[in-house]
Amino acid sequence: MPTHVHDTDYAFDNGSPDAVPQMRALESFLDPITARRIAPPVLAPGGVCWEVGAGGGSVARNLARAVGRGGRVLATDLDTTHLTPTGNLDVRRHDVRTEPPPGDAFDLIHARLVLLHLPERRRVLASLAGALAPGGWLVVEEFDCTAPLRVLTAPSDDAAKLFAQVTDAMLDILQSHGADLAWAQDVHGELVAAGLVEVDTVVHAQSWPGGSLGASLYGTNSRQLEPELLDAGLSPGQLEAFRRLLRDPGFAVMSYQFVSTRGRRPAAR
Repeated sequence: MPTHVHDTDYAFDNGSPDAVPQMRALESFLDPITARRIAPPVLAPGGVCWEVGAGGGSVARNLARAVGRGGRVLATDLDTTHLTPTGNLDVRRHDVRTEPPPGDAFDLIHARLVLLHLPERRRVLASLAGALAPGGWLVVEEFDCTAPLRVLTAPSDDAAKLFAQVTDAMLDILQSHGADLAWAQDVHGELVAAGLVEVDTVVHAQSWPGGSLGASLYGTNSRQLEPELLDAGLSPGQLEAFRRLLRDPGFAVMSYQFVSTRGRRPAAR
């Protein structure tokens, strides 16, 4: 376990040089899944949407295209560096932990890989549910990081063990920053408790071969967390060997399970 305990601060810095490749890798894997989950009837032309923790903005831009000129999308984040407003896409700096929702009549609210990092996640989720318009949808998507990552192929047993050692250390660091690695399993029940209906959950995972964008995500994360990984006892040589492994076509690993849960606020009677 790392010796520095951070409790509540986000482990990854959107302003770092590695933020862009991190977001690119996530978007390549997750955007098609998200698009299916927010497709009609969840999202309709003319809708009003809130993208929470918008990151690189790919989902917000897709929402803006989908709702058309008659709709509106608000993209919020603590760091809006990578977000650009357009005609029907507004950008605002917003802390979902401490500030009230920027409205209370959203037809769709989407939060991806956000709440698992927040100790206030249950209170925030309830607040998001309360900001929906009658009939509006809340879609919460998270990685379930509780199951060990399954290495499918590796050049050696030692290489597979190194992968597990480094990724386990990264998860320990995320927990020290306040992340709940099992939160994805709780979202369905939390949406029901918030009074939403038609709640459903789907889970997706796939293999990531060495050299793929998916595999590169682990290397990018290891660079972002390198000071804390070194503090946890890993050596520079181990981290470099880990990154080489992720580029090796003879290596493949299953992704974390991506859990997408959505629910609808009952329509007004």
